[in-house]
Amino acid sequence: MKDSNYIIEFSHISKSFGEKCVLNDVSLYVKKGEFVTILGPSGCGKTTLLRILAGFGTVDEGEIRIAGEDITDVPPHERPVNTVFQRYALFPHLNVYDNIAFGLKLKKVKADEIETRVRKALKMVGMTDYEWRDVNSLSGGQQQRVAIARAIINRPQVLLLDEPLAALDLKMRKDMQMELKDMHKSLGITFIYVTHDQEEALTLSDTIVVMSEGKVQQIGTPTDIYNEPVNAFVADFIGESNILNGKMIRDKAVEFMGLEFECVDEGFGENAPVDVVIRPEDVYIMAHTDSGQFEGVVQSCIFKGVHYEMTVLTANGYEIMIQDYNAFEVGQTVSMIIKPSDIHVMRKERMCNKFEGTMVDATHVEILGTSFVCNEVANVAGGEKVLVEVDFDKIELMDNKEDGTLMGDVRFILYKGDHYHLTVRTENNDNVYVDTHDVWDDRDIVGIRIQPDDLRITFV
Repeated sequence: MKDSNYIIEFSHISKSFGEKCVLNDVSLYVKKGEFVTILGPSGCGKTTLLRILAGFGTVDEGEIRIAGEDITDVPPHERPVNTVFQRYALFPHLNVYDNIAFGLKLKKVKADEIETRVRKALKMVGMTDYEWRDVNSLSGGQQQRVAIARAIINRPQVLLLDEPLAALDLKMRKDMQMELKDMHKSLGITFIYVTHDQEEALTLSDTIVVMSEGKVQQIGTPTDIYNEPVNAFVADFIGESNILNGKMIRDKAVEFMGLEFECVDEGFGENAPVDVVIRPEDVYIMAHTDSGQFEGVVQSCIFKGVHYEMTVLTANGYEIMIQDYNAFEVGQTVSMIIKPSDIHVMRKERMCNKFEGTMVDATHVEILGTSFVCNEVANVAGGEKVLVEVDFDKIELMDNKEDGTLMGDVRFILYKGDHYHLTVRTENNDNVYVDTHDVWDDRDIVGIRIQPDDLRITFV
């Protein structure tokens, strides 16, 4: 074990279904008594990871330990965990008491002990007077409490919760978030919670694990994840963000939107391309004045209950989202200030598309499972391995997919102030990254085209 304090250890877990890799070398360590939330969009691998921990799925590679014991191949009923599912999976023919007692009866626990433990579990979840009620007569929140009571009565070391609040209405979900938080505190056991709801993760968790495309993107406290995202995906997924291309001029000085700003970041080098994150609540907006750092015109203003959310078009063509308690009218010229401590600088994950390829002949190179026309390369017989680089803005996306050299679908859309940065997944499950001013929707099917002049070929 890495540390006696860790109750759960995922070591280099990989899992594929057919050709689709859903978990890619995932390692994760959970401390005793922690409330850990695994957060990510649909298809990121979070539920698969939870099912593997519960024993309802197997791994292709890697090892899982609970309390130091290797349980990778241990069947579900022998693991010290219990699971609360999204639909609760209560037995409709049993009342509340018998639903909660079901697991203990299977284990042939004595009747008087069953009664003691059921009543204690009912008290913990605030359902003391409901033991003889039909479960179908209960509200969604009450059914969820029964499902949790049924899980905790077995005294698991770990409680697994798979989007348990997803079926509830908004108010009940908020109420149950607080109840779950209190329950975790009183039980003192480890909670592993899966959700795609960012607010829920920020509200409940001691630690958040952000996942995308089968990989862990970042692990940290809610404050760390929100204030110090490691990449553009995390910044965009957790709350609202302005994410912009920038250049680190030197320590504590960064350029973005064509302007130089003071910041607190260091160690990026000089004139290094970076991504810059500005949260909407961190842009100070005021009536037009010469004391602002930059100015713009309000494009939209929407009341959100607590604050107003405004879009401002800057003088040099960037759209900035701002959240403020004061409303500014559409068409009004405003001034803005961003303080150094409110600018978060991140290293870029990639500078361009890089594809491994093979020369077909002097004027054709195979990348992404497809042959592309390239500028003539001297002294090529065919079969040579090459690296092909393509800038993001040199990838053309076509409405008519037949017009492209190959097809793909849009998987991730990131607005960067004056253009969109897209992730397009090809038919061979390769990612192509595209900068464009055109508006595309998630899962749009597109044709992909690259001009010969835009393929930079290097022999490897």
